[in-house]
Amino acid sequence: MLEFYCIPTCSTCKAAKKWLQKYQFEFEEINLKTAPPDEEKWIQIFQHSDLPLKRFFNTSGMVYKERGLKDVVPNLTEHEAAELLASEGMLIKRPLILEGNNSLIGFKEAVYEELLQKERESVVNGK
Repeated sequence: MLEFYCIPTCSTCKAAKKWLQKYQFEFEEINLKTAPPDEEKWIQIFQHSDLPLKRFFNTSGMVYKERGLKDVVPNLTEHEAAELLASEGMLIKRPLILEGNNSLIGFKEAVYEELLQKERESVVNGK
């Protein structure tokens, strides 16, 4: 089952949720404001992703800008980034989908179709 981290009032999250429901994906909805992934989970996410740490941050968000993180984030270690993201859900790019060791950040319908539908087909076909 997918872990769907979102902010319920976010329009991008709403669109992603609607897409998941349309294609009948089972998911657990988790509010990023009240229950962001903890530091240990972030370390696991980073280690299984080939994305730069900056991609996990909501760089256009108010909290990111208010804290002046533009020049800080590029120099963070994995542990520092994990600590920061775990401490404030509004810093996290959303939505965030986790399934096993795989992560998907943001919502672009074409990416969801490619990655999630492809994975579903390979499971159904026993690949």
